[in-house]
Amino acid sequence: MSATRLPDLPVTFRPTRTRVVLLTVGTVMFAVITAVALALEKLSPGERASFVLTAALFLGVLALLSRPKVEADETGVTVVNLTRTRRLAWAEILRVNLREGDPWVFLDLSDGTSLPALGIQPGIAKQQAIRDAQALRALVEARGSGTEEPR
Repeated sequence: MSATRLPDLPVTFRPTRTRVVLLTVGTVMFAVITAVALALEKLSPGERASFVLTAALFLGVLALLSRPKVEADETGVTVVNLTRTRRLAWAEILRVNLREGDPWVFLDLSDGTSLPALGIQPGIAKQQAIRDAQALRALVEARGSGTEEPR
């Protein structure tokens, strides 16, 4: 096991910078498109409404993209991805992987599958993602089933 200090539980890992960028861009886009819709005098009320609805749709998509997180507590881990949430007991997670070039962390599970955890992604904060992946790996090794292979 690495010398990574175990974080205090509960802990939430999320791509904060990416989230701030997505929500800021979404809010600005919504405001600009709405302002344009209201400023154009030749638009009918229906056309204005379609502008605002389109702006709201853009904001909604960007808010959905900002949703991912990984929450760890005493009993296990909750992985929140774009449209799905999955709760895992510590013993279900065998390994935490973040290899060079991976877009996010992958969790190897005891049922033989791999679960992407989009809440830890290198994106625009690579060093933070590496620290988060190491912290989650240390938690899994400390609290997991003990079936982890030595490294």
